[in-house]
Amino acid sequence: MDVILAGLRAAAEASRLRLLQLCAEGELTVSDLVEILGQSQPRVSRHLRLLCEAGLLDRFRDGSFVFYRLARRGPGAGLARAILPLVPAADPVLALDRERLRGLKQERAAAASAYFRENAAQWDKIRSLYVDEREVEAALRALLPADGLGDFLDVGTGTGRMLELFGPLAEHAVGIDLSREMLAVARVNLEHAGLRNWSLRQGDMYQLPLAADSFDAAVFHQVLHYAADPARAIREAGRVLKPGGRLVIVDFAPHEVESLRSDAAHHRLGFADDEVAQWCAEAAFDPGAIIHLPGNPLTVTVWSARRHLAMTKPRHAIGGFGPETVEAPAP
Repeated sequence: MDVILAGLRAAAEASRLRLLQLCAEGELTVSDLVEILGQSQPRVSRHLRLLCEAGLLDRFRDGSFVFYRLARRGPGAGLARAILPLVPAADPVLALDRERLRGLKQERAAAASAYFRENAAQWDKIRSLYVDEREVEAALRALLPADGLGDFLDVGTGTGRMLELFGPLAEHAVGIDLSREMLAVARVNLEHAGLRNWSLRQGDMYQLPLAADSFDAAVFHQVLHYAADPARAIREAGRVLKPGGRLVIVDFAPHEVESLRSDAAHHRLGFADDEVAQWCAEAAFDPGAIIHLPGNPLTVTVWSARRHLAMTKPRHAIGGFGPETVEAPAP
């Protein structure tokens, strides 16, 4: 009863109802909300603090930025979702807020498009070396449950494509990337896709800003070839996955395209199945199926693994990755 009353008191003010409505549309900073509401920063911050204390909004730090969003869990989350349909959509103040939010998103989209254009030539060149990305995505779908992913993590999210692809199957989807520019691209893409159940964080794959045992599935999509210590990144993914959680890794098989090291900052020129098996076993994963997708000249490999249900001391792999390996037909 006290939680409900506190939430109702917090929401019972015009500016705070406006903030609830805006934060239901996505993750926004104080600066974003100040610009949209046309109020002072201290006043907006006070309203946000009250909404967070009542459990109606979540507050989280991402690098030097602080974002706010509609609460996802707890009694306040349910109350916030019950209040929002009662707010009149035709209210002129709320309509102006939505118009200003659209303008803000358009500015973000323009900045993200400029960054993408500057780098598109290099990305297109790399993509031309391996199979169509649609084949890779089909392989990923084959290795992840189609009936729901629970809490889903994309490590090195880049453009946010994995969140866009698997977000509809997840209860909540989180993307981590070290590059703030790439996070801006991902944010625009996810907003354009109309998804609401996602979050983006700036973070290091070796020290994920996430709690242990908190995700049901995680993906490394074309990320580990940048890593100086892939084994450490896999161990960190194991830390945040729940027992029984699924891990899928997409990367290149061993190759000799040295230009990717010099021109595209690839630290490793692909990985062998046995090598990935060893890392996964040492991180307390059981091996799963592998799919090889031959290209010219690069072969993409999709490895799957599952965190031990009963956590024991990490073991060392013996032999290959696992009993089931699937070779996709050559194009």
